[in-house]
Amino acid sequence: MVNTLLSQIQALGVVLDFDSMDPRTAESLSVSTTFHSMTSNQAIVNGQLQVQWDASLKPIVSQYVQDAAINISTEDGILKVLNLATVLLASKVIPYLDKTGRVLAQTSPRTAYNKDATVSHARALISAFDKHGISKDRVCIKIPATPESILACKELEESGIRTLATCLFSVPQAMAASQAGCLSISPYLNELRVHFPEGASSYIEYKDPVRQHPMSPIIYSIIQAFKEKKTSTTVVPARGALNRLTSACSYSSLLQAVALARLRPHHLTISDRVLSLLAAAPAKSDEHLAAVTMEVAGEKSVLDADYLVNNAAALQVAISRDAETSRKITEALEIFGRQEEESIQFLRKALSIPKA
Repeated sequence: MVNTLLSQIQALGVVLDFDSMDPRTAESLSVSTTFHSMTSNQAIVNGQLQVQWDASLKPIVSQYVQDAAINISTEDGILKVLNLATVLLASKVIPYLDKTGRVLAQTSPRTAYNKDATVSHARALISAFDKHGISKDRVCIKIPATPESILACKELEESGIRTLATCLFSVPQAMAASQAGCLSISPYLNELRVHFPEGASSYIEYKDPVRQHPMSPIIYSIIQAFKEKKTSTTVVPARGALNRLTSACSYSSLLQAVALARLRPHHLTISDRVLSLLAAAPAKSDEHLAAVTMEVAGEKSVLDADYLVNNAAALQVAISRDAETSRKITEALEIFGRQEEESIQFLRKALSIPKA
């Protein structure tokens, strides 16, 4: 087997997750790479929904709308249809995952500040997966790490539904997710906006991202804190993928993937585009992938706080005092909201009955 940068990262003991719903790329890369789980979000669903619609999704979704008498003009009705589309997209990738791996679907950003609504959507997703032969032990629900939704994670975990805290940019969010019993957390290396045209100009290329990127010490600190606390919650950093990968961005993507591997998280979730780049890149020297050590961010009190008591009051305070984290959460939810709305409008148009 040819030694590539992708195989080299996997040889470090870092588990690879597939941050995409593209079954063709999953199939081609799975020949030489083992993926544990598949991650997704509203942007990934929106992109693949439109790519795969006519080929296989349209007949199944159309039949469901007809048989269940779904009113797609209502919010409740169209979200049921979107849940189904999400499940169908995930079902095409699960054959290329490890037998113990999970497919991940994300709750709606419109429920991010409503615990009960987040719980309800998570349960609806689990039910939709189950109806299509994917049991809950093969599913994990991604949930934005707001105070209200972290409490939703706790309730879901206590009922046997596994969760991953996403839209996560700080140590307090990570500690709260661990206290809620989340299966995993996914701290973002890059803020979400840089992956879309409107925010692409804010993307910064670092020559040494493991040392220079402002999120590297935060992710490192989370990993070390979880080791100290001996928590079972795993750290699954995400770097995302720019909509347009120029040669310069491609090189930067490789550098960032290597940087995350050097932090030695439990897993890495990597987009199909960046995975393809890693699979084509030759292996580096061992020094290039050596584990790093850096100063841990935050005082001990940050690690010891109870972030769930009093309706997650401590987490609310921590986020409100952190302007960067607050901004990034708000922007991420707005972007995911727009992506979800695009999917909704696409489905309504695709499923509408032409007038005679």
